[in-house]
Amino acid sequence: MITTNQFKNGNHIEVEGTIFKVVDSQHVKPGKGAAFVRTKLRRAADGAVIDRTFRAGEKFRSVRTEARKMQFLYADGTEAHFMDTSSYEQMAVPQESVQDALRWTRPSDEVDVLFIDDRPSDLQLPSSVELEVTQTDPGLKGDTVSGGGNKPATLETGAKIQVPLFVDVGDRVKVQTSSGEYMARA
Repeated sequence: MITTNQFKNGNHIEVEGTIFKVVDSQHVKPGKGAAFVRTKLRRAADGAVIDRTFRAGEKFRSVRTEARKMQFLYADGTEAHFMDTSSYEQMAVPQESVQDALRWTRPSDEVDVLFIDDRPSDLQLPSSVELEVTQTDPGLKGDTVSGGGNKPATLETGAKIQVPLFVDVGDRVKVQTSSGEYMARA
């Protein structure tokens, strides 16, 4: 069992028979009344995010999770296909449950597939990835007053981000996977 006081971002809990991942939690102690915990939860089945408030100290069943190294093969529009690197066994995961993580994953990349109660449900990504810019407009000298500024760019995985004006097609950039923000040139 896990209580609301032990919530950490990334924990998995079962609420009323549904498994959720804790995206954000905030312990609130109002001046009057009992303390409570305000959370943002992502449903493991379909990736929907909900806001939920619990009484402080409320208990939930903690869910057993396991990460396995797998190779991302391809996504066909409805399912994402992976191969276990040790047994060469292939499996498919509904694409909508891993859609956000696939923005930062190239075919044949190794990823950690998160299994919840022995069922694949999500991908665990590193905090940043290095990807190649495949399309962006050229930055023109004099576009900005202070030397800064951004322009849209498309990466090799199809993700669209904002990059500084000096980044060109073919450059490799480092991107933060949680927010999708440009970090540096690689």
